[in-house]
Amino acid sequence: MRFEVVVEFHKDFVRVDGNKIVVGLTSAPEKGKANLELIKKLAKHFKVSSSQVKIVAGLKWREKVVEIVGV
Repeated sequence: MRFEVVVEFHKDFVRVDGNKIVVGLTSAPEKGKANLELIKKLAKHFKVSSSQVKIVAGLKWREKVVEIVGV
């Protein structure tokens, strides 16, 4: 299933509203650290493996499209 994801920095939360997800990240957006934290948080929230979460679009943007297999 695909979701639109909006990232907010310096916060720690996951809020799901239909197929839109707002995620607060504490990692700095450098060298892929924030994207890795996003994948781990979404995997934990949806109770799937982190290998089942894929960022489809928006690797360098706050707005992303994420695909989660098994949801």
